[in-house]
Amino acid sequence: MKLFRLSSLFVLACLVVLLRVHPAVADTPKHYTDLKFSSPPEVKVPDYTQFKLKNGLTVYLMEDHELPLVSGTAIVRTGDRFEPANQVGLGELTGIVMRSGGTQKRSANQVNQFLEQRAASIETSISTTAGNASFNTLTEDLPEVFDLFAEVIQQPAFADNQVTIAKVQAQGGIARRNDDPNSIAGREFQKLIYGAESPYARITEFSTLANITRQDLVNFYQRSFRPDQMLLGIVGDFDPKQMRSLIEAKFGTWKPTGQAMPRQLPQVTQAKQGGIFFVNQPQLNQSYLQIGHLGGSLNSPDYPALSVMEDVLSGFGRRLFNEVRSRQGLAYSVYASWGAQFDHPGVFLAAGETRSQATVPFIQAVKKEIERIRKEPISQEELGFAKDTVLNSFIFNFQDPAQTLSRLLRYEYYGYPKDFIFQYRKGVEATTVADVQRVAQKYLQPEKLVTIVVGNEKEINPPLSTLGQPVTAVDITIPKPNQPAAGR
Repeated sequence: MKLFRLSSLFVLACLVVLLRVHPAVADTPKHYTDLKFSSPPEVKVPDYTQFKLKNGLTVYLMEDHELPLVSGTAIVRTGDRFEPANQVGLGELTGIVMRSGGTQKRSANQVNQFLEQRAASIETSISTTAGNASFNTLTEDLPEVFDLFAEVIQQPAFADNQVTIAKVQAQGGIARRNDDPNSIAGREFQKLIYGAESPYARITEFSTLANITRQDLVNFYQRSFRPDQMLLGIVGDFDPKQMRSLIEAKFGTWKPTGQAMPRQLPQVTQAKQGGIFFVNQPQLNQSYLQIGHLGGSLNSPDYPALSVMEDVLSGFGRRLFNEVRSRQGLAYSVYASWGAQFDHPGVFLAAGETRSQATVPFIQAVKKEIERIRKEPISQEELGFAKDTVLNSFIFNFQDPAQTLSRLLRYEYYGYPKDFIFQYRKGVEATTVADVQRVAQKYLQPEKLVTIVVGNEKEINPPLSTLGQPVTAVDITIPKPNQPAAGR
């Protein structure tokens, strides 16, 4: 114990001497504008191989030997926008039961046990614009897992019991769809913009589910999952020659059956040209708002400048945040986005949440900022900050090879050039103050702004009618089975 104390005293004495010789000096705090950052590293697309099988299946292979893992993604030319109007939900159900229903060789339980024993996964789905199938596996299990992946895609069983389970789960989702006011605002806003019957806004009802049979799923699958309508990308730790042989063995003899999905896309026009719409929810003590109109597509030459405009409007320290939330104290949250899709117009949206009594001032303040960016040039400082933000996030498009391969597949699927993301970066770099004002004046259309409010009518004071426009009530009652939907 005595020796320990002497040693401790010796160490303490040494520290005192060192501190006297080299006194500690605290760094002077710097303002964030004084911080200097190095340039981000140059982004390069990893090498990849592309080929097509005789049956039309397009394949991308990208090696990545960092970990003993292999993953694959298939994109299929389909989408629930092609389902019949009286069978909304058909595409989604087809994508679910393709995987959950097992295959013609293995039951659902056998598929699940096989994957669990290997810590692997296989998933399928169908969204509005595409079908998807994916797998993840250890390299050592690749042949077996890939065999099952091909089996799920080419030989789904669509077991009756799993079709029933998927429909019951969908019914539960319908019953709960009015539980979240944010979801209500988003869902009803899409209907106001695209139209309630548009494939980009319509929703599944009890009645449309009742119209769907197992055979309908089979028919939708056969029209969708065909080799000539599928892109397959594989990334990971594999030998490219062996991987190509495996693909040819498992997919080379697959032949399309039935009629393919149509290539003609649904037409898009804005349904409601302006107006205020209200969903009364008496239990709420705040309002949920969405304001906007039809947006654009990603291949627009003005999309880079619109991205810069969006950054000037939205985000921490930007115009909506500073003015509506911080200075006027009118919002719990507020944001805006210029929505753009690959092959159809997206939605321009300004949205947020506020206390009931601030609902009208919130709408007025947001619209004022939209008008201001149209009429007044932004500052050089705003431009520089917005461009830096957009460009500095560019590198996150290429965090790993799997993400890069996914982007290449999407560009191929939608007919975009493979260097689209680099063209976009050049467009952002070239954007000027005049460009931002030009696109704001061209694309932001105050007369077409549609406003939806989900809130408590009795607590909104001043009332929405003081905004000088008619207020239309929106009925969100969930139709019972065999009952027509409200407003349809």
